[in-house]
Amino acid sequence: MKELLLGNQAVARGLYEAGVRVVSSYPGTPSTEITEAAAQYEEMFCEWAPNEKVAAEVAAGASFGGARSFCAMKHVGLNVAADPVFTMSYIGVTGGMVLAVADDPGMHSSQNEQDSRNYAIAAKLPMLEPSDSGECCSFTKLAYELSEEFDTPVILRLTTRIAHACSIVETQERVEVPLKPYEKNPAKNVMLPAFARPRHAFVEERTRRLTQWAETCSINRIEDNHQKTGVIVSGAVYQYAKEALGDTVSYLKLGMVHPLPVELIRKFADMVDTVYVIEELDPVIEHHCRNIGVSVIGKEKFPMCGEFSQQLIANVFGIRTAESKQIEEEIPMRPPVMCCGCPHRGIFYTLKKEKVFVSGDIGCYTLGASAPLQAMDTCVCMGGSVSGLHGYNKARGPEAEKKSVAVIGDSTFIHSGITGLIDIAYNKSNSVVMILDNSITGMTGQQDNPTTGKTIRGDVTTAVNLEALCHAVGIERVRVVNPYNLKEIRTALREELEADGPSVIISRGPCALLKHVKHKPSLVVDQERCVGCTACMGIGCPAIRMRDGKAEIDENQCVGCDLCVDLCGVKAIGKPEVQA
Repeated sequence: MKELLLGNQAVARGLYEAGVRVVSSYPGTPSTEITEAAAQYEEMFCEWAPNEKVAAEVAAGASFGGARSFCAMKHVGLNVAADPVFTMSYIGVTGGMVLAVADDPGMHSSQNEQDSRNYAIAAKLPMLEPSDSGECCSFTKLAYELSEEFDTPVILRLTTRIAHACSIVETQERVEVPLKPYEKNPAKNVMLPAFARPRHAFVEERTRRLTQWAETCSINRIEDNHQKTGVIVSGAVYQYAKEALGDTVSYLKLGMVHPLPVELIRKFADMVDTVYVIEELDPVIEHHCRNIGVSVIGKEKFPMCGEFSQQLIANVFGIRTAESKQIEEEIPMRPPVMCCGCPHRGIFYTLKKEKVFVSGDIGCYTLGASAPLQAMDTCVCMGGSVSGLHGYNKARGPEAEKKSVAVIGDSTFIHSGITGLIDIAYNKSNSVVMILDNSITGMTGQQDNPTTGKTIRGDVTTAVNLEALCHAVGIERVRVVNPYNLKEIRTALREELEADGPSVIISRGPCALLKHVKHKPSLVVDQERCVGCTACMGIGCPAIRMRDGKAEIDENQCVGCDLCVDLCGVKAIGKPEVQA
């Protein structure tokens, strides 16, 4: 049966067909839809874990238990999962274990542009890279075969274009893979130094055997068009090159990007006069080619940064393409903004007005750094706001403590903010942490998390009580505020900044996009009262605009949160008149 699937959906289908039993992930664009799609198959246990490290450990535990297991993450999530992943490379598997990591060339939704192939090299793990949805499905199933044959976890590398593009997948029936028996084997599964040393030798021998496999496997293939120029490509870049260059070059398409073959590359190079390596981000294949004595053209022609395209490749090769028409009118920029009625908007408006240093974090609220709010000073990584604030205050002393806060979302706090808060309590940091609890994991598309009381399939479960948790780690001052009440926010902020000792302010208001949230009627502007002062524009609400010198509210966007009402000094904003 043929289906049109996203790359992420195709990976999920591959999990189903491969007989996977346990799936654990933390949502992260562009990988999120893999686990969401996997949860549609009742035969697999699927969950959202608190973070990627936990997800990888759950997958490892399921593998120890004899089941085929899986976890997915975005590229920066692999940083979080690296600890168990590197050691699982030494241990190997019982049931097959596969990790999918989705890189983000071009940084469409990420804070950096790291290349996860470097992790495969460093952890000495095989990595497969599909170039369309069909391969996403088939490579996933192949990964489990390799995992169990070579006693290794396997990494499946996607990029944004592969994860979020649709193509045809030939689906098959699920193969039920029986649980492998558990056998106690500390020498393999307990990584004490005495046991780990021989396992390292095993890993090196495994890499040698995988390299031999890469020489003749079907996913590494030469497409000989009898041309003098050859290109070596993988993943999405293979599709770009095929569209840009057609049959004017020969191709070596690599489906396994670590370990890379040696003799196959030399054979391909001998077939052509010139070899180009076209790869996004780091020159991984290029360096390998040069190390084995194959002369190639790579990053001297192609950029190190950003996402590639058909046009970019065509330009490098000097190929004329159809001229694109230029739009004569200048198109206004549409930067991302917080949604109408977002519970975070009032928090950042207040923080800006109070002129405090804001140690920021990863989530929808990172948009608090953008104009006109511009109320975030730093943002490093998941959970970094809390521990970063602690370090900032310890460095700058009491004066800084009275004018600085950390902001972190509920899901991110569970992910990796708790340990930072423990550090604050344990090391007597006079720091104020604001948890922006919008009752969902918003940035990646409304996934539940341990604070929402629902599992990935919507089943009711235990919900983490943030107030109790904060008290339990040693924070005595914990208070909850209404994010739509600017006066309440301002009062709480000032009082906690002046107080001695650490404190937590929980801003609790549901994400405006949640389906169960009932919104109020749209607000309106009394044009006769409005003086055009633009005070209402200070919160950056996309429903408010200026027209002919007066404020105007788009009734199709406004959700009646009332935040702008408090900003209007002339009381020109209010509820629409009730019709008789």
